[in-house]
Amino acid sequence: MGPAVPLRRATIEDVAARAGVSRAAVSKVLRDAYGVSDAMRERVTLAMAELNYRPSIAARAMRGRTYTIGIELPDLANQFFVRIVRGATAALEGTPYQLILAPAETGSRLGYRALEALVDRQVDGLIAVSPRVDEDALERIAASVPLVMFGRLDTSDRYDVVAGDDLGGARLALQHLFDLGHTRIAHLTLPKEDPNAPYPHSGRLREYLAAMAAHGFEPEVWSCEDGSDAAYRATRDAIERGTSATAVFAAHDELAFGALRAISDTGADLSVIGYDDVAMAGHPAIGLTSVDQPGERMGARAVEMLLERIAGRTAAVREVFEAELKPRTSTQPPRD
Repeated sequence: MGPAVPLRRATIEDVAARAGVSRAAVSKVLRDAYGVSDAMRERVTLAMAELNYRPSIAARAMRGRTYTIGIELPDLANQFFVRIVRGATAALEGTPYQLILAPAETGSRLGYRALEALVDRQVDGLIAVSPRVDEDALERIAASVPLVMFGRLDTSDRYDVVAGDDLGGARLALQHLFDLGHTRIAHLTLPKEDPNAPYPHSGRLREYLAAMAAHGFEPEVWSCEDGSDAAYRATRDAIERGTSATAVFAAHDELAFGALRAISDTGADLSVIGYDDVAMAGHPAIGLTSVDQPGERMGARAVEMLLERIAGRTAAVREVFEAELKPRTSTQPPRD
């Protein structure tokens, strides 16, 4: 029977006494240092659990690490970001690192304030998911903490990049609609999207415009704020204005869900294809055709890149994941 559990907050000395080891041995386990035996790790871990011991973040930071990875997210409602977090969390299993989430400020896809907050917390690595964070700002952050930019192909040598093949994915979506016989295809995307910008939605818009021009078809772009409710309103407005489109290519699945709801409410006959292939897309009651970019694998790879940086890698790495089309019932040949 070990020492009694203290009524005060447990210290590293309490853990050492409970485990029957030295304070230095506990410190080695906490730092995941080389040379710690499995038996030692098990004894110390059990003692920490029994004492409900929580290492001090401030103390860890003074020693050089906090064993935390920060991930900044632009929108908690977008289910694709859940896929990213799920993959990142899985990649951290078996490591001493803990994931910390920081949502961007409401109504903004910039996310810089959230990134600054994570830096202030002294995380050991950062994943920036908001696509519009200024590249100069990312460079400044990357000078002090390992950083992965998620979703766009930046060219900085200071931080790593994980992205999907947005141009290839958009080509898959449009070719699917062309093959079904659609010639009047609308693109539902965010407002003021610049097709020449380095953002994911910009690339999808650029490929849409290029593909429509290559086939001699007239483009029709519907703009809305982010979220399914805004997409619902934009799609319903287009239908009530008498759009001639027979299909809608939505920039991501949340927009596609809003479009589907507007089509259901108005009785319009439009095919809808989304992007990201979130879990709800495959529900048989929805059956949304979508372009799958592997969020779980991308999130896991972002974490792996950070751990490589923490371990000493200095050369920038950029990795692009291929997209895959998932055809379902929301896309059919046009009736006319």
